[in-house]
Amino acid sequence: MFFLPGNYRHPEFRQGVLDSLSVAPGIAAWGLMTGVAMMKSGMSTLEALLMSVIVFAGSSQLAAIPLLTAGAPMWVVLATGFCVNLRFVVFSAHLRPYMMHLPLWQRLTSGYLTTDLSYVLFTRRYPAHGGNSAQMQAQQAYLAGNCGINWVAWVGCSVIGVVLANWIPTEWGLGFAGILALLGILCSLASSRMRLVSAGVAGAAAIAAFALPFKLNILVAIAAAVALCLTLEKP
Repeated sequence: MFFLPGNYRHPEFRQGVLDSLSVAPGIAAWGLMTGVAMMKSGMSTLEALLMSVIVFAGSSQLAAIPLLTAGAPMWVVLATGFCVNLRFVVFSAHLRPYMMHLPLWQRLTSGYLTTDLSYVLFTRRYPAHGGNSAQMQAQQAYLAGNCGINWVAWVGCSVIGVVLANWIPTEWGLGFAGILALLGILCSLASSRMRLVSAGVAGAAAIAAFALPFKLNILVAIAAAVALCLTLEKP
């Protein structure tokens, strides 16, 4: 994707890099503390490194780590990760017109590398998919630059966190940068009354069910918000 000459030589690639640099510090701090958290949870160095590179999903990793530490059943870990990442089904449906002209391997690569922040920045830059080849090339170049910085910031700092886990105290609280990044995404996406309602319902449900074991309040929050929105959207 970002290694294709048609992408990294395009002017929009540089614009995607510049836009992504504005949020890279938050992603880097979040990745650093996720790497530390994985090691503190008892994972081996190899397991933590593989999870950082292969999973590449900060919210799912942070949701799964305490469950793994608590010895939760595997179905709970998998269900939590699945539900936390359900938003990417919506993202992919929205991005489908932008991607369908690409070969399968490029679509898969784009899907793997696209994150919440890259999706938000991309859709702000290109609210509608291009109708000709030049416009579609510009869109792919921008997304490549955007995703490239996100990947480097997250994976690079996750690896640093894994390697330096014994020297980086969790009391530093750098993980709060990840919360701020997610709040930024939330504010950017809460652009309609329905989205505001769903965010409020999910937050209230998560707090109400906080006492549930294995972080099941996350599943409750997602289920409550989805159920309410499906009900309200009925004709």
